[in-house]
Amino acid sequence: MPEIVTAAMLVIGDEILSGRTKDKNIGHLADIMTAVGIDLKEVRIVPDEEDEIAAAVNAVRARYTYVFTTGGIGPTHDDITADSISKAFGVPCEYDAKAYAMLEDSYAKRGIEFTEARKRMARMPRGAAHIDNPVSLAPGFRIGNVHVMAGVPSIFQAMLDNVVPTLKTGTKMLSATVPCPHGEGLIGGPLGDIQKRHPDTIIGSYPKFGEGKFWTELVVRARSQESLDAARSEVETMVASFATTG
Repeated sequence: MPEIVTAAMLVIGDEILSGRTKDKNIGHLADIMTAVGIDLKEVRIVPDEEDEIAAAVNAVRARYTYVFTTGGIGPTHDDITADSISKAFGVPCEYDAKAYAMLEDSYAKRGIEFTEARKRMARMPRGAAHIDNPVSLAPGFRIGNVHVMAGVPSIFQAMLDNVVPTLKTGTKMLSATVPCPHGEGLIGGPLGDIQKRHPDTIIGSYPKFGEGKFWTELVVRARSQESLDAARSEVETMVASFATTG
């Protein structure tokens, strides 16, 4: 049987929910997870509220192999992700000695005051492990199956590059695309029947519009080539049948 590894993502921040900031991290994580054979099953966007973040973390960490969070680990008062994750795990949020020393040294070398706000970036749940940040130094962290990373896309991507080699990966999903010149209203019934006959595949139907007409892109996904080929063959036969009867 193919091994299935799953993940969820929590995007943290009022600025995302208000529309002031447009998220760029969901698509990147989805691309990377698909590439390495991890199924991203759920994405939640949660506000800068400690109880909401903690509840969301506890909900998804129990359901999925991995959880990834973005946002809320900066120096300002509303960067409360570290406190919230600590609450979710029932451990203190405290200054991490390694992170504190690293940041203190970095600011000293640049002649910049190591303010109380900047010290906040060295706080994490007791027992957490660092996720290195090669862009701006302040680390993310991992506790249990939860990986906590920055919201700034360039920093998130750099942190994720350091996380991916540590993850267990599953059997990669294969896919095949079948173009269909007909709309979903015509093919919906037969396509559903094909899906029922091939429960080990996922068949997606995506309506398109171009050059003044509607058409449909059909995508078949499976973890084995045999299953993929069998379902794709039936889908192609279905599409062709409408050409001969129409």
